[in-house]
Amino acid sequence: MAVILLFVVATGIYIYLGSQLRAAGQGELIRQRLEKVLQEKAAAHSEAAEAGGDRSGDRAGDPACGADAAPDPASQNPASPLAEALQPTPIPAEDLQAVKGIFGIDTFFAVETIPYQKGAIFKGNLRGEPEATQAKLAENLAEKVGDRYRLYLITDPEDKPVVVVLPASADPPPTTQPQKILSVILLLATALTAMERGGLQYDFDIFAEPNRWTETLNIGLPLFLTLVAHELGHWFTARRYAIKLAWPFFLPAWQLGSFGALTRIESVLPNRTVLFDIAFAGPAAGGLLSFVCLIAGLFLSGPNSTLPLPAEVLQGSMLIGLLSRSILGDAVQAELVQIHPLVVVGWLGLVITALNLLPAGQLDGGRMVQAIYGRRLANRASIISLVGLAIFSLANPVALYWAVLVLFLQRQPERPSQNELTEPDDTRAALCLVALFLMLAVLLPLSPSLAGRLGIGVDGPSLLSL
Repeated sequence: MAVILLFVVATGIYIYLGSQLRAAGQGELIRQRLEKVLQEKAAAHSEAAEAGGDRSGDRAGDPACGADAAPDPASQNPASPLAEALQPTPIPAEDLQAVKGIFGIDTFFAVETIPYQKGAIFKGNLRGEPEATQAKLAENLAEKVGDRYRLYLITDPEDKPVVVVLPASADPPPTTQPQKILSVILLLATALTAMERGGLQYDFDIFAEPNRWTETLNIGLPLFLTLVAHELGHWFTARRYAIKLAWPFFLPAWQLGSFGALTRIESVLPNRTVLFDIAFAGPAAGGLLSFVCLIAGLFLSGPNSTLPLPAEVLQGSMLIGLLSRSILGDAVQAELVQIHPLVVVGWLGLVITALNLLPAGQLDGGRMVQAIYGRRLANRASIISLVGLAIFSLANPVALYWAVLVLFLQRQPERPSQNELTEPDDTRAALCLVALFLMLAVLLPLSPSLAGRLGIGVDGPSLLSL
């Protein structure tokens, strides 16, 4: 009964948390509106060209003329969607004039200005290296208008470089006091579910028998510490780059102890490399600690271990099954394998890490794929991941639960960085592939034939059946 109550309460918290995150996620709304404006502007030019010839060529040679050219007919039509998007709170004329002065023939040759939100989009030709150009333009912008605006060098829907200038008010909002209180509540709830996971491993419910809480500490406490290590990895890396993170929203779950945490980025990211490093640091810290617990637990396992585990359960993960066979040897062929509690801690920690490495939305894996391969491929990877979770959920309800959480809380990609054009280096690209490979090695079960050859059960249960 206590588990059912916990499930209902957690579901309610997730729904509320989702509404809070969507309210805070103004960056994604800005990105969607930006793409809509650019697409509609391009469509308007195409229609004008078909009707009476394209007049943009007369102004392509002079950026000043292009910026001040007469508005597009579509923008003069008050009923058009483009005009509707451009009318509210345009950038003040004096600010716009100052912003136009930041461009140069050796950086970005602006040929057209499109009012957007309280800022503007500048279309033109990139004349220098993206990283140096973005830094120079941002420096020029700060000299002209101070810290009231932010400059982004991104690509439009046609993969052409554009400069977007937005007011500082469009920055990610800081964590509010109610959100901080919710963060603390979720942290305490996660500590309880971690202990509940430990109790379930010993076949008792801590909520029904709270006097036995000390028996859960050998699993619940180190599991909770792996979750904390994950978040500290994000925090220390973000601090190194002077990036501010929101308070983490832990996701308590009685099946695993937790699904990890949602951590929103509150600063404007300078480039995709910073996004990758922050996203990668969490799984690296939590996953490494979990892996150490797993290996230590396997070496400490033996006939005197206090936790019996059906051998077939080791078939639930390729990585855990192969490591168990390598370290425990023929012991995995027995009906029950005596294992140390740290094996459970390491396994659960690796599963939680692997779930967060799925390349979907704002999960760590989704942010890493977005940083390495770009937003377009990241969106496709998100769809594939959600479809894969939906298929896998036919055999495992945990996959369905996680798919629903990702769909409602984390499906959108991270907001663009200020320099979206410069890609991270090859080392980071390799680390991304390694992380994705390890994610699959943890989440995919051993095939019955391979498990049979290794002598690990015959018809073992599916993933996460600890």
